Amino acid sequence: MNAGEKVPTEGGQALGQNPFAALSGAGLPAGPKPAVGGSSLPEARAQRNRGRVDVRRETGGRGGKTVTVIDGFTGIGLPEKEQLAKKLRAACGCGGTVKDGAIEIQGDQRETVARILSEAGFRPVFAGG
Repeated sequence: MNAGEKVPTEGGQALGQNPFAALSGAGLPAGPKPAVGGSSLPEARAQRNRGRVDVRRETGGRGGKTVTVIDGFTGIGLPEKEQLAKKLRAACGCGGTVKDGAIEIQGDQRETVARILSEAGFRPVFAGG
């Protein structure tokens, strides 16, 4: 092709065969059934009431910086707390950590944290100032 020639853009010719025609759905597991009156996943219903957690704002001992602390988890281990902290950090767009069994999120993020915790099945309660 020379530098002065134009590239044709009318689409060319159609495919001669469908590359997926030989595939079949035989042997594949069935997909999830559509929900009729609610969630079709049993674990989603089981996790709806995972207990009360305290959401509070702290500034003491942090050089004047505000931190949102989520505490009072019952029945979840450190790996799940770390996953929840990661989800909270991403939703709030800030840093955070799991320290002494509590999740700490940088800044005053109580409203966003409460929304995420409610979606995860916890019952967030605002504590302190």
